[in-house]
Amino acid sequence: MMKVGEPTPQEIKKQRIYSEWGLTDEEYRMIEEDILGRMPNYTETGLFSVMWSEHCSYKNSKPVLKKFPTDGPNVLQGPGEGAGIVDIGDGQAVVFKVESHNHPSAVEPYEGAATGVGGIIRDIFSMGARPIALLDSLRFGELTNDRTKYLLEEVVAGISGYGNCIGIPTVGGEVAFDPCYEGNPLVNAMCVGLIDHKDIQKGQAKGVGNAIMYVGAKTGRDGIHGATFASEEFIDGEEQQRSAVQVGDPFMEKLLLEACLELILEHSDILVGIQDMGAAGLVSSSAEMASKAGSGLVLDLDDVPQRETGMTPYEMMLSESQERMLICVEKGHEEEVIALFQKYELEAVTIGKVTDDGQYRLYHQGIEVANLPVDALAQEAPVYDKERKKPARIERFEQLAEFLPEIKDGTKTLLDLLQQPTIASKKMIYQTYDSQVRTNTVVLPGSDAAVLRVRGTDKALAMTTDCNARYLYLNPEIGGQIAVAEAARNIVASGGKPLAITDCLNYGSPDKPEGFWELFTSADGIAEACKVLETPVISGNVSLYNETNGNAIYPTPVIGMVGLIEHLSDITTQEFKEAGDYIYVLGETQADFNGSELQKMFLGTIEGKLMDFDLNTEKENQALVLDAIKSGLVASAHDCSEGGLGVALAESAFTHTLGIDVEIDLPVSFLFSETQSRFILSIKPEKRAAFETATKGKAKAIGQVTNNGKIMIQTQNHTIDVMTQTAKELWEEAIPCLMK
Repeated sequence: MMKVGEPTPQEIKKQRIYSEWGLTDEEYRMIEEDILGRMPNYTETGLFSVMWSEHCSYKNSKPVLKKFPTDGPNVLQGPGEGAGIVDIGDGQAVVFKVESHNHPSAVEPYEGAATGVGGIIRDIFSMGARPIALLDSLRFGELTNDRTKYLLEEVVAGISGYGNCIGIPTVGGEVAFDPCYEGNPLVNAMCVGLIDHKDIQKGQAKGVGNAIMYVGAKTGRDGIHGATFASEEFIDGEEQQRSAVQVGDPFMEKLLLEACLELILEHSDILVGIQDMGAAGLVSSSAEMASKAGSGLVLDLDDVPQRETGMTPYEMMLSESQERMLICVEKGHEEEVIALFQKYELEAVTIGKVTDDGQYRLYHQGIEVANLPVDALAQEAPVYDKERKKPARIERFEQLAEFLPEIKDGTKTLLDLLQQPTIASKKMIYQTYDSQVRTNTVVLPGSDAAVLRVRGTDKALAMTTDCNARYLYLNPEIGGQIAVAEAARNIVASGGKPLAITDCLNYGSPDKPEGFWELFTSADGIAEACKVLETPVISGNVSLYNETNGNAIYPTPVIGMVGLIEHLSDITTQEFKEAGDYIYVLGETQADFNGSELQKMFLGTIEGKLMDFDLNTEKENQALVLDAIKSGLVASAHDCSEGGLGVALAESAFTHTLGIDVEIDLPVSFLFSETQSRFILSIKPEKRAAFETATKGKAKAIGQVTNNGKIMIQTQNHTIDVMTQTAKELWEEAIPCLMK
């Protein structure tokens, strides 16, 4: 049962070797006494350690994920497969998911980011869909820090290196900077694909005697224990596991993508199931495929393609080498599959078969090296409902007086805000991405959402990633609602109807009662917003233990959202179109400064009670804007987010370097309030009356677009007066200057 040089079952138990792999004493006891009735050997202990990690089993987050609404009239596949699927009519559907690659990116930023992209692409084509777009959501510490600059540069290079080589456009995303991410950056990647209903695949292994085949790259020793590595905190001075970071090859993945899609589209009669070898590699893909189908499996590890000599069963099963897929095909059709993959210069090897006994059995050099119930690995990890405790900081924030900024120079304040890295132009980042490959991209990075046309139809898809983690730091529940609402606002401002979300829940340690309270409470907010806005959660990922030296990141549940634009003529962008158009603001502005970019700029920190937020007002305002866009009444639309009205107005003027002449009957500070549920819209003069009727008097005219190239904003107590070009240059050069 065991290999030479590996600890014996007795040594594993006595020396508590399992604890180094993330298993607790009680979990080890369950495996030994309740599941196996004997001590697990080295390989079996390894299998349990990765499959029972948070990354694979969601053992700490299952009680949280249960809160999310996961179905709706258009949902064809909710959570549980490689990605979620939503119907978009005409027998077509959109497939999407977001995943994190945070820990690997902190250690090896280039490969960490690149393999994050590679993994999410495989999740999409394993469903039978052709990937059409990539988006990202990134968080870093402050750009005054040399290591942060290095991380940003390398992560962006990794994303563009992989996406550009495989030929999938990176069309959108978001980047924010806060000190809490310094030791633990966040790298979340989202992929969107298109599929015909008839081609939808499942990751399953069923039918006694059917073949389990391994396709793609050979297995090496990279990424071993990547799943457990993703479930650990960082501590300064401790050697980080570089061996847990994989290495990607986008050219190999391109071949794999085309081969798998050909298999799915042209050999569906023999294909039973297909799944990406992602986190926990061969063990997770095979065990999950068998468990989902209620089957058992026998695998012969001598047949696994290996690129290194002397690999042990433990290493082969836990390796997270990239660009590999596992497929289940009908017995007797193996040669057909081998021939197909040979065309793409890829190996396809039969490594096992489906059984009906519910056991998971591995053989190596003629010896049985593992024999356990497959459900114990894939479904029966313990689930913990951890202790929750409201953090003391939130109690303190609730007692603080409102932050009311005093602004002495409105023009300077606007220009300073435009240069804050979270608000400043991200052009330096996205211009390294090929956003137009495959030529379907209609709206490029830089507007509220990216838009891609659906070939052969009059439809398009709008897509975005969003989350303001500062709001969640002040109030996880309302902050969670706002994250979903803001994503939806971006879709609506682009002319789309929000369909569904995918989420990436990035948090600190769930073992701390305050950390689990943040996760648990923000899920209430996300779930509530999804119900009200009718955007079910169809897929996602959980990334916990994002801590350095015991300090957690802000709770950062990144929301990826896709919306349907029914007619290409409805596509709307954020920039003002021409002089003479009227500028409107839809939504009320209050004194909402806590958690704002202005507060961070003035105080160097964020604090206090978060603004009130009403989901029904949000829903109503979004509906008014979308109806006005669909009625052809809107020239431009931009949601108000970080930096408030002042920043949204300036950003709308930048693209064509137009001027604006605006008057707002509020104190100058209110220009930078971050009240939610607001849009800036521009309307052609001849459409004003119809627009005002359509928006039921809720939109207020505040001025006009001019051609004098000057931003003029008159408030109750200040006039902002600056050349558009001056403001635009400061906004565009802020990040490049900091990176020097």
